[in-house]
Amino acid sequence: MKKYLSRLLVGVTALVAVTAAQAGAIDDAVKRGTLRVGMDPTYMPFQMTNKRGEIIGFEVDILKAMAKSMGVKFEAVSTAYDGIIPALLTDKFDMIGSGMTLTQERNLRLNFSEPFIVVGQTLLIRKELAGEIKSYKDLNNEKYRLTSKLGTTGEMVSKKLIGKAKYHGYDNEQEAVMDVVNGKADAFVYDAPYNVVAVEKAGAGKLLFLEEPFTYEPLAFGLKKGDYDSINFINNFLHQIKHDGTYDRIHDKWFKNKDWLKEME
Repeated sequence: MKKYLSRLLVGVTALVAVTAAQAGAIDDAVKRGTLRVGMDPTYMPFQMTNKRGEIIGFEVDILKAMAKSMGVKFEAVSTAYDGIIPALLTDKFDMIGSGMTLTQERNLRLNFSEPFIVVGQTLLIRKELAGEIKSYKDLNNEKYRLTSKLGTTGEMVSKKLIGKAKYHGYDNEQEAVMDVVNGKADAFVYDAPYNVVAVEKAGAGKLLFLEEPFTYEPLAFGLKKGDYDSINFINNFLHQIKHDGTYDRIHDKWFKNKDWLKEME
């Protein structure tokens, strides 16, 4: 009997240890009192730094609402996009919330929530190419020069679908867009929501926006592999805000109202 109880105690202790080791990102955030989210704040209007140095945006507001529902504070951890997955895997923050497209390649390294929005790649082209370039297929020629942001789906798509064109990537979107404005590149390949804003900020007549998306890209929150409890919480949160009006209010603030642009000037 004593041996049985001893073995039972060892088993229970081991189970508790395993359970503790498997505590997920959401549980850790609740215990800490802060939800830490890795993001590269250069992706308008999802996450960006305003003139006061604050990180704001559509995805930021969704994550702030999530943190509020957990009863914790929200903390944005500014991280370069091409290093954001390694940073998550080395515990620099709890989750990725940085306009990340759910791709099969990334899904081999991360678990993802359900998408919170679906976007697609579009083109900003030099105004001189009006009539010459009508779709991404027209750019698939070695005489053209493409640009996008390093580590993004825009870069992947440029190399995969428009591979005959020359490509040069940048650490941030603004530099890449300015290459097109200044005639150093022929087209900027990036997500539709960003390009809608970028063409306005560049100034009237400086760029042409081919607004028809040519890819399907669900954006989602990324977490470490195996963190299914956190995925469950996030998915339930997304369902809730999409039915109680919160999601629509946040969406309209950033996509239908451009007042926030004044905060960036």
